[in-house]
Amino acid sequence: QVHLEESGGGSVQAGESLRLSCAASGSPSNFYFLMFFRQTPGKEREKGERVACISRGGTTVIADRVKGRFTVSRDNVKNTIDLEMKSLKVEDAGMYVCAAGGACLGEHWGQGTQVAVSS
Repeated sequence: QVHLEESGGGSVQAGESLRLSCAASGSPSNFYFLMFFRQTPGKEREKGERVACISRGGTTVIADRVKGRFTVSRDNVKNTIDLEMKSLKVEDAGMYVCAAGGACLGEHWGQGTQVAVSS
């Protein structure tokens, strides 16, 4: 069983920054990879945009669309993942959902935190 809890969402203006965090608990073997997906209304969560993924070893995968603006980091002691989002754009808005699994694929899901970006 894995529990994922996100925090840090909010409303910002384009060009501003936000940091999202996700705390994982449960069996560590279930969250070797931690990641954030961005969901938009009407889309199934598994088909959302995988924004960033990081392994326990620190290997990262960042979506091309946000490279250079978003960075992901992880604390393996606290079992947390942080997503630093800079120079936010209107198209970055959505529900950011933390996910965990044995690969950069969501097997376990959090409830999500909303990010709104206004122009």
